[in-house]
Amino acid sequence: MTTRPALTTRTLLICAAIGVATGIIGGVAGLLTPVVIVAVPFVYGLVLGSHVLPGIIAQEVLRLPLVALLTHVMAALVSSAFNPAWAMRFIGTALLFGAIQEGVAALTRYRAWGAWRFFISAAIIGILVAVVVFFAVDLARFAPWVQVSYLIISVLGPVAWTAAGLATGQALRRAGVAAGR
Repeated sequence: MTTRPALTTRTLLICAAIGVATGIIGGVAGLLTPVVIVAVPFVYGLVLGSHVLPGIIAQEVLRLPLVALLTHVMAALVSSAFNPAWAMRFIGTALLFGAIQEGVAALTRYRAWGAWRFFISAAIIGILVAVVVFFAVDLARFAPWVQVSYLIISVLGPVAWTAAGLATGQALRRAGVAAGR
């Protein structure tokens, strides 16, 4: 008796396509990062939040275990082509964000696919981004309004990108991308 592999060739190809498309977005975000950190550091959370897209779209389209993590890694490899010096940052972010998205999905045993579940992972990522980047860009040196703006934008950035990712994933499902997997 043969069993169907968890990740079929079709599933892997869908993850790869999503990874390439979102990897380009991540690469552009990586190119914008130094400019944003120097010019308007309090909006960096919005830029960094774009890195939630690979997992959100893959999970919304495929609704399978491991697709978020796999698609994140593929996207990170594509993003690395834009700035090879940041390859480990892209991969680290991919592993972290993918693990958070997979973890939230695993808590529901990969059975709950409502938007609420995606937004929980987005909020967790947003809070994590806010704390880490607060220290990375030394926001304590800025005026209180900048610090508050930064915290709000850092949490809402991944949430906004998650909404965009869900809309994209739903459109892909309606187009039949997930059919026959």
